Amino acid sequence: QVQLVESGGGSVQAGGSLRLSCEIARFTSTSNRYCIGWFRQVPGQEREGVALIDNDDNTWYSDSVKGRFTISQDNAKNTLILQMNSLKPEDTAMYYCVADSSFTVSTLHVGWNSEYFGYWGRGTQVAVSS
Repeated sequence: QVQLVESGGGSVQAGGSLRLSCEIARFTSTSNRYCIGWFRQVPGQEREGVALIDNDDNTWYSDSVKGRFTISQDNAKNTLILQMNSLKPEDTAMYYCVADSSFTVSTLHVGWNSEYFGYWGRGTQVAVSS
């Protein structure tokens, strides 16, 4: 059974940094292609894509985090990382790790959304105070 476990959330002041990690277990792709990444959600709002990375290290970032967040993967450790710098109060949300082997960053359809991703972690809370 695929397991995604997030860690690294917490409380920080605006301008600060946090590093989220996601340990990914038993996630395989018969084609060796996959897309993994991060979504976030504020209560009462829809889940929002934050950053994605695929098997070729192609990346995608939401406009709201470009230049501040960096996604990376450590294949040897089966770990996904989200380095978040220059945090803003509007970054406050529950952050979820996601994975799917049906597509890559390059092959995502226009208009994709959270429903595309079949595997989700339970989330880690990030709170940024002003």
